[in-house]
Amino acid sequence: MSYVHLIPYTVQTIIKSTKEIPPGIQLINAPFSWDNGYKGEGVVIAVLDTGCESNHSELREQIIDGKNFTTDDQGDSTNFEDYNGHGTHVCGTICAARNDSGVVGVAPNAKLLVVKVLSEKGYGETKWVIEGIRYAMNWRGPKGEKVRIISMSLGSSEDSVELHNVIQKAINSNILVICAAGNEGDGNHETNEFAYPGAYPEVVQVGSVNLQRKISVFSNTNTEVDLVAPGEEILSTYLNNEFAVLSGTSMATPHISAAAALIIQQCEQEFERSLTESESYAQIIKRTIELDVSRRYQGNGLLDLSIGFKSRYKHDDQLTAVK
Repeated sequence: MSYVHLIPYTVQTIIKSTKEIPPGIQLINAPFSWDNGYKGEGVVIAVLDTGCESNHSELREQIIDGKNFTTDDQGDSTNFEDYNGHGTHVCGTICAARNDSGVVGVAPNAKLLVVKVLSEKGYGETKWVIEGIRYAMNWRGPKGEKVRIISMSLGSSEDSVELHNVIQKAINSNILVICAAGNEGDGNHETNEFAYPGAYPEVVQVGSVNLQRKISVFSNTNTEVDLVAPGEEILSTYLNNEFAVLSGTSMATPHISAAAALIIQQCEQEFERSLTESESYAQIIKRTIELDVSRRYQGNGLLDLSIGFKSRYKHDDQLTAVK
């Protein structure tokens, strides 16, 4: 039996209440997208994590459905509550409501499919993740909605053929799979640190920068990193209807997962058709800024959502890119 776990992260501060756009969300210029009318409307993101606090004031209207694959609550499949905090934090970065209190997520009008594959202690069996991915692939919403993006801030040092195969099937079914790079970085860009599923070439692997746009010392380096996003001092939702500041590549990943929702909404409106998974990936990469570090750290660079409004593409052949 193989296992996956939360990619280690740091809880820096717990906050009772707040009212702000988190600095990480400002760093990737998400408000630029909102001001142009794109907030993730119509896009469902499956979050495979420790669940989500379903009655959090910033998240209760964002959850469209969910399922528990763990042994928490005696294996009650209908109870996807979060007893850890990690999943709730990730969900808040993705789509916390844009209202007059709390925080706001990158894609505040997107919907969450909460797929609980990690237990209260942050561990899970690999088969739970595999089952969770299959569930996300086959899920249909009340209006026929389908999952467009799977977000996974989890990892293992073990490569699983079965996990890799189901991820490939998800991608072939036109779902973007976005994963954390991992926090085993040693500060040497010439060495590789791999955490799976992030290291699989088919997924979008996300590394971390701090709020000063410097690579996080903990962020894994390898030749499969696709891009980076804010992963240090990230303010988001937390347990007990509170908020917390956390750090880790786990926190960088939901910035990209939610940004993908904004990009999909924008591009499908502009092109008047659905994008393929590879086209969606290409549009994410077009919105990156190269940093002055090795590609093993940054991949294509730091996400910047304002780039999507500085040019307009005239031909569909400009949509594609290669992972």
